[in-house]
Amino acid sequence: MSTTRSTAAGKVLEVLAAFDREHPSQTLSEIAQRTGLALSTTHRVVAELADWGALERGEDGAWHVGLRLWEIAAGCPRTQILRDVALPFMQDLYEATHENVQLAVREGTELVFVERIAGHRSVELLTSVGTRFPIGSTGMGRVLLAHAPVDIQDEVLQSPMRAWTPHTVTDPRTLRAQLDRIRREQVFVSDRQLSESTVAVAAPVRTGRSGPVGAALGIVIATRSANRARGLREPLLRAVHGISDELGRRTRPTD
Repeated sequence: MSTTRSTAAGKVLEVLAAFDREHPSQTLSEIAQRTGLALSTTHRVVAELADWGALERGEDGAWHVGLRLWEIAAGCPRTQILRDVALPFMQDLYEATHENVQLAVREGTELVFVERIAGHRSVELLTSVGTRFPIGSTGMGRVLLAHAPVDIQDEVLQSPMRAWTPHTVTDPRTLRAQLDRIRREQVFVSDRQLSESTVAVAAPVRTGRSGPVGAALGIVIATRSANRARGLREPLLRAVHGISDELGRRTRPTD
């Protein structure tokens, strides 16, 4: 038995971790099976989480994540200021392009999508707010990887990488050269790396124009519109510069 599972808090965390994009709604038996906890223990933990509002039960009897967790997650300080600052610029960028606009941050060797704007005519994506992907899988992820600490870059480049499409670059030497180019050119065009139906154009978001990179902003378009990618460079840079400048002002020490 793991140390995590042997504590009361650990059991709670394991039950919550059983819910993800692929398993948004589960019966009590399914939760027990996914966590490896006894059914009686699962029943007790789920009941306590439901009383608190972390889990809710649907009309079909299955459980899903409750609104209380969303309320707490919305106050995450790491992303709250970033999202508040970025959203107006993302809205302007969407109005200028009418394409998917996404914001992501790095956590270890993964990226997490924290905001997104899309229209009914935008190309369908594999990603959504709250989803995680290996950092080398997406255009925004590679921008974040290019500006990540060297030990993170080495860990990613020395590990096997999934080829999501026939076009996915997985060779470490090619990827390292690509990261160098991203740092020089700011904007990166990711051509069918995650999906054969999409092309992404991404750039880094800094705290101030010369501060550290804390996020990546990207536009995702249909492959059939790939000839538009070059024209998206300038509106994307205007948006990331605006976000970076405002983040710099918000975080500047006051006298």
